[in-house]
Amino acid sequence: MLTGCNGNEDSSPFAEVLAQPPYSLLTDSIKKEPKRDELYFRRAVLLNKNNFPEPALADFKKAWSIRQDESYAIAVSNILVDKKPDEAVTFLKEALNALPKSLFLRLSLARAYNALDKTDDALGVCNAILLEQPDQVNTLMLQTELFQKKGDSTAVLKNLEKSYSLAPLNLEVAFKLAYQYAETKNSKAISLTDTLIMRDSLHLHADPYYVRGLYYSNTGDKEKAIHFFDETIKKDYNYLNAYIEKGKALLDQQKLTPAYKAFGLANTIDPAFADAWFWMAKCQELMDLKDEAKLNYEKAYSLDKTFTEAKEAADQIK
Repeated sequence: MLTGCNGNEDSSPFAEVLAQPPYSLLTDSIKKEPKRDELYFRRAVLLNKNNFPEPALADFKKAWSIRQDESYAIAVSNILVDKKPDEAVTFLKEALNALPKSLFLRLSLARAYNALDKTDDALGVCNAILLEQPDQVNTLMLQTELFQKKGDSTAVLKNLEKSYSLAPLNLEVAFKLAYQYAETKNSKAISLTDTLIMRDSLHLHADPYYVRGLYYSNTGDKEKAIHFFDETIKKDYNYLNAYIEKGKALLDQQKLTPAYKAFGLANTIDPAFADAWFWMAKCQELMDLKDEAKLNYEKAYSLDKTFTEAKEAADQIK
């Protein structure tokens, strides 16, 4: 495939596509001037935009082979990290020989290692970047994700607090820090969500209310937790996890029927949401509706094959 696209255009398996608009003008130009890297790049951008990643990748690679421009390498890596992370690692190592200082390519290498579950290799790349640029927020956030995979909650919190101090207006960073506070029963979850709610003048975000619900649930105040999960749902009716957490808080209070209703609402909104089936089954099992519970556990597992807890729960019902 790559040889065909990079060499004789007529023999490419994508020749029919490349001969059609909007690619045909660029294809004709490439035939006349096959050494002009920017022509391949422009055609690749169009192909990628129109969901033809394979010929786009071939053209991006061809452009890179003619001239080692960072934007070409970035384009190649963007496709490979998502589709073929093992190939991405090989390509990025070669590209970094030509552009050793490229921050984006180094981060892409770390992401490719992460996609391959080579967590320590990914951390090594992040650590090297941060030695040179200790305030690089994107690297800190990727490093945080890697620490989470390793179960290092102390390092996760430290990184998130540093990232937030560097980029306090970055909502992704702020919400992740708030979640971490809530999960670790840290009362800073309340002050941070106060700040986030105050900044949200258009009242667009449900996350701060959900975080508060998590904090109160984790610290044992189930009534306050349910209140804030309800507030979350008022802000965003489709916030599925709020229904699940509300239902779990009700279950902790032995309120089986309201809990089942909460899980059922999540199931109504998204019948493909495996968690809703699982927790509906949990309620049914507690209600001594064994057959219904077993079917719903099995349904949860059929929707998410990584949901081994659902399979084990189904297997235990005789």
